[in-house]
Amino acid sequence: MNGLSLPLWRADELADVLGGEARGPVGDVTSVSIDTRTLEQDALFFAIKGEVRDGHDFVQAALEKGAAAAVVDRAHADAFDSDARLIVVDDVLASLERMGQHRRAEVTGRMVAVTGSVGKTSTKEMLRTVFSRQGSTHASVASYNNHWGVPLTLSRMPRGIAYGVFEIGMSNPFEILPLTSMVRPEVAIITTVEPVHLAQFRSIHGIADAKGEIFSGLEPGGVAIINADNPHAARLAAHAGASRAGRIIRFGSGEGADIRLTHIHLDPDFSTVSAEVFGMPVTYRLGAPGRHLAMNSLAVLAAVHATGADLALAALSLQDFTTVEGRGRRVSLETGAGTFTLIDESYNANPSSMRAALAVTGSMPRGLRGRRIAVMGDMLELGPEGPNLHAGLAEAVIAQDIDLVFACGPLMKSLWRALPAERRGAYAENSEALEAAVLASLMPGDVVMVKGSLGSRMGRMVKAIRDRYPAKPMAEGEEA
Repeated sequence: MNGLSLPLWRADELADVLGGEARGPVGDVTSVSIDTRTLEQDALFFAIKGEVRDGHDFVQAALEKGAAAAVVDRAHADAFDSDARLIVVDDVLASLERMGQHRRAEVTGRMVAVTGSVGKTSTKEMLRTVFSRQGSTHASVASYNNHWGVPLTLSRMPRGIAYGVFEIGMSNPFEILPLTSMVRPEVAIITTVEPVHLAQFRSIHGIADAKGEIFSGLEPGGVAIINADNPHAARLAAHAGASRAGRIIRFGSGEGADIRLTHIHLDPDFSTVSAEVFGMPVTYRLGAPGRHLAMNSLAVLAAVHATGADLALAALSLQDFTTVEGRGRRVSLETGAGTFTLIDESYNANPSSMRAALAVTGSMPRGLRGRRIAVMGDMLELGPEGPNLHAGLAEAVIAQDIDLVFACGPLMKSLWRALPAERRGAYAENSEALEAAVLASLMPGDVVMVKGSLGSRMGRMVKAIRDRYPAKPMAEGEEA
């Protein structure tokens, strides 16, 4: 990750950058970590205090694994040996933020930030794919998009990168403001605004305003990219207009879009997209199926245009994009009598992403005597409208020709009751209780999609399916 500039951070600059004092034989830093399970040799370990665990409990393990140093607060510093490799600070998280801001000030590459109710991570991965073909690119890993994920990603950024791609998330108002001010993007994307986290907002207008905060961090003359098809596009444009943005680019399928979808052909394994980019026709293959992904690929082209990168190369590069684990990754599994397809959408869920996942499942061809099956857990943080939003998914289940629904959770009971009897597989109070029914029902030719909010623990359902049924061996030359 940091081969462009070794070391990532020099030992002699750490204390000043972090606003602390060095103790013991602190070494040069080649990576930055907050997790000893993935910590590498010569990493700088930040003892972040989380909701469940305090990172100070893992400092000794980090040092024993070869960390260059550990960043600890003054209240814990004396608990360690006098020669322990430490940087002692007043506040560990604040020092991580300080390091991230310091590195951002050193970097001259083009910075792109993305947020949105749905599609942040997949869009970030598309951006990573296209920009990495054009220059050294640094991007958020996984969904490191919160108050510690963003400064951690900044602190890991090599000095000499050409492009930086950052995912920014939120659950409450005013969470994006400090994050976008750290990133200081030259290009900021809002994929869409949907009824997500309604429990924390009075209305969806509040969600739009919270997403619009990303534009406040734009560098002077920066570019705001907005989904013109979204009903809140005008509200988002107002936020962009009140920022330091010098330009707004709109993507969508309507005539008013600067980057406009003109045609899409969905195959089981990819999408063929035709678009006009400021009037110029472009046709490309996107390496994953789904209209929602195709729409967000237009935002990626907008970012490429805004940064002055090679648009033709970017369009060609999109064929290399693949979905990530928990967000639509598919695998063929063996039953002994044949194979079925598992679509892993278990990372999270809201009404919009659930409908998109059902649409992708509906587009997948069944095998002989196979069925399309949706295994669905509760969508959380929807407030008083939660039961109605769950029941409303029955229409999408029928429209997408989903044969059977297996549902779990108190909110999904509303969908269960709204479904025709012939489409009901089984219902249980939680994912663990639903596992046996799902595992017993799977047959060759099935297409099985698993999705729910993180709190619904649908990831354990995916694990149970994969533990029971082995993956189909790849043919020679086939890519995973």
